[in-house]
Formats: sequence, C-alpha cells, structure tokens
Amino acid sequence: MSEPAWLDDIAWNGDGLVAAIAQDQASGRVLSQAWMNREALALTVAEGRAVYWSRSRAKIWRKGEESGHVQQVHEVRIDCDADAVLLLVTQVGGIACHTGRESCFYRVLRDGQWQDTDPVLKDPRTIYKQ
Repeated sequence: MSEPAWLDDIAWNGDGLVAAIAQDQASGRVLSQAWMNREALALTVAEGRAVYWSRSRAKIWRKGEESGHVQQVHEVRIDCDADAVLLLVTQVGGIACHTGRESCFYRVLRDGQWQDTDPVLKDPRTIYKQ
C-alpha cells in the first residue's frame, strides 16, 4: 500500500518525527504533546484516533491502548512551517495524562518553582497494567 502524498508536505525532523499536539476540540485546552512518524500520522487519519510513535519503546502507540483513554480525532492541522501537527480531539474518559490528570500540562511556574495545578482524576496505578 502506498503512502498518501500529503505526508511529503510535513517537515519531518532528523529522526523522521514531527511534534503532535492534542487539543480538546470542545474546550480548546491543550491536552498533550507526543511524536508521530509517517506511519503514525497516516494511521491517525485512517483510523480517526490518535496514533503516536513512542520514542522510549520505539514502536507505534495507539493512545488509550492500555488505559482506554482514546483520543478521537476530529481534525488534523499543520502549522505554517509544517513542522508541528495539531490534532483536535475528544478525549475519551477525560484523562490525557499518564499521571491520571486531564492534561499533561498540569504544572505552572510560580515564584521560580513548578507547582501542580490540576488534580489527579484517577490513580494511574489503577489505569495501567503493571
């Protein structure tokens, strides 16, 4: 099967990856940032759910494959330099972060220190297989 031609429009980095931002399509809140390779982006479009490249595991990773917290993709955009992808998603279960929070961006810099601002919605030990 041949790859879609639009994949050639992405400015892939030296590792063949592009940054992918997931944003809640209803609230506009930024939920997560991950990486995609050509296969992951093509699968995301084909399946209508977020599929990423796990750098730590060196394999394709379908968001929610263990946790059930799937990101249903409504729209895919690229920025002006074509070096970042924006996914407008519905976050199934309301938890995008492996820490059990709604968003991976739950820390804010205040008075020279990072402070947690968002509550843990679900204990991650109950979400993921050990």
